[in-house]
Amino acid sequence: MELVIIGLLGGLITGISPCILPVLPVIFLTGGAQSARTSQGSSIPQIDAIGPGGVARTGGAAVRVRSAVNPARSDAAVASVSRWRPFLVIAGLVTSFTLVTLVGSLILGALNLPQDIIRWVAMAVLVAIGLGLIVPRFEHLLERAFTWVPQRRVENNRGGFGVGLALGAVFVPCAGPVLAAIIVAGSTGQIGWGTVLLTISFAIGVAVPLLFFALAGRRVAERVKAFRRRERGLRITAGVAMIALAIGLAFNLPQTLQRLVPDYTAGIQRDLTDNESAQRALDLGGLINDENKDLDRCTNGATELESCGTAPSIKGIEEWFNTPDNDAIELEDLRGEVVLVDFWAYSCINCQRSIPHTVAWNEAYGDLGLNVIGVHSPEYAFEKDPGNVRAGAEDFGITYPVAIDNNLSTWTNYRNRYWPAHYLIDAEGTVRHIALGEGNYEATEGLIRELLRDANPDVDLPGDTDVEDVTPDVGSTTQETFLGTSKDVNYGGEGRYAPGEGTYAFPDAQPDDSFALSGDWVLETQYATPASADARVRLNFHASQVRMVLAGSGTVTVSLDGGEMRTLEVDGTPRSYGLVEAVTEGQHVLDVTLSDGVEAYSFTFG
Repeated sequence: MELVIIGLLGGLITGISPCILPVLPVIFLTGGAQSARTSQGSSIPQIDAIGPGGVARTGGAAVRVRSAVNPARSDAAVASVSRWRPFLVIAGLVTSFTLVTLVGSLILGALNLPQDIIRWVAMAVLVAIGLGLIVPRFEHLLERAFTWVPQRRVENNRGGFGVGLALGAVFVPCAGPVLAAIIVAGSTGQIGWGTVLLTISFAIGVAVPLLFFALAGRRVAERVKAFRRRERGLRITAGVAMIALAIGLAFNLPQTLQRLVPDYTAGIQRDLTDNESAQRALDLGGLINDENKDLDRCTNGATELESCGTAPSIKGIEEWFNTPDNDAIELEDLRGEVVLVDFWAYSCINCQRSIPHTVAWNEAYGDLGLNVIGVHSPEYAFEKDPGNVRAGAEDFGITYPVAIDNNLSTWTNYRNRYWPAHYLIDAEGTVRHIALGEGNYEATEGLIRELLRDANPDVDLPGDTDVEDVTPDVGSTTQETFLGTSKDVNYGGEGRYAPGEGTYAFPDAQPDDSFALSGDWVLETQYATPASADARVRLNFHASQVRMVLAGSGTVTVSLDGGEMRTLEVDGTPRSYGLVEAVTEGQHVLDVTLSDGVEAYSFTFG
């Protein structure tokens, strides 16, 4: 019940947030105004019925439904059925949003399909429905696909559920703690009854304000004479609104609108979930279990040892390396010694800044009772390739054992959410310290030394390691920038950033902390590759260091602020390449030219 209440309240808050604005015109017109009843009792507008092989019939401005079974079906019956249209539109939205959020990514991943295909199909459906509302002949062509069904009726009210299905598949609510919990559970396959209950209750909570708006639209249409006199115009307006929504979604215009309108509900969302009871309830899909239930006793980045329960097991590992015969390691076998579990991903810039500290600790204390275990939990699809992980580990000088956690099984068992993350375990197998994200290295090393002395009072420890902490201050650099279409952020160029081959041009004025393309490019879900000799990327950024995740074979030429050109050779699987370093403060411009055969995944900053 607690989960249901949190979901309903989270959905209600989301239902009045700025991200709802783009869908309101469609809800008002298709769910509300089109279900209005005229003074004669009929509803506006309606689509004629189609018999076993018949053709749709229209009756003027108010198109009435005529049943193939009962041609004399009354207008009162039509009005009664149409009364349900707002509920059908919202029910369709709730149904598709729930299914897409819960199992959409899992199904697409199993079929090896792009993650955004559902969204594009739904936008195409919206355009088709919109064209049908504007052009009756086009609508009749669509309806003929169902003429093989005996006594099939195509009614405007029943089309409401289809409209809702399409809206739910493209509906992207403002991300809050409740929706984040649902997405994490769905993406890791941890879909239990708790996840289903939370998702459904959240969707219903979002639906309540939308249903209210749809019913208000119907009431307005019934009371305002202009709606009753211009039924055809209303139908066309609804079609235009659907097409406009689809086009806006294709060009990410709703996100632009959301950036312009402050999210006045963010604080309320935080207040709803910023307590221990709600956070435990939102840890879905069995993430909290007997192994990890005490981990929240640890304070992130504490400077003193704490006691946070027995360390969860390392499980679900695809393979190990840097162990004798590449055999698996069990934590129980390491009792009597100190263990540091490090969650990392080889192309993650945050991990790349953290790894030198982990490597140094392993070199300094590895023969004195410290066991470092790197659990590689991928963020990108290419990071699931064991060969890529081995190459990345070699580049960073990692010689300690590495576990490839491609299914995020150990990641989930530790209830982890961060790259990197350090879990320090004492000789008795108890978690004594957790450090999430970058930084806090001095405190972590001090606690490692303390636990080593506790395990062996006679140990002779060397001096502290001397690795510079280069963790940037929050907001001090441009955020990580992805070039693949599934995760593109910071795009500041002209036109739509869309999958497939396209021609791009730099804008006249490019925003700060953004990238733009010039020339011909082929954009994939995870990377971009040039399709012409003059293909370039222009990056506006602020950071002291810029790296780029690249793969393939070829060259990359770099120029900072229009200065001297520098060329890098790229060869092999995806890995991080340094482009510039020791850059002064302020905004800078980096021009990058890629040769044919090079794949560009992301920019990272230090």
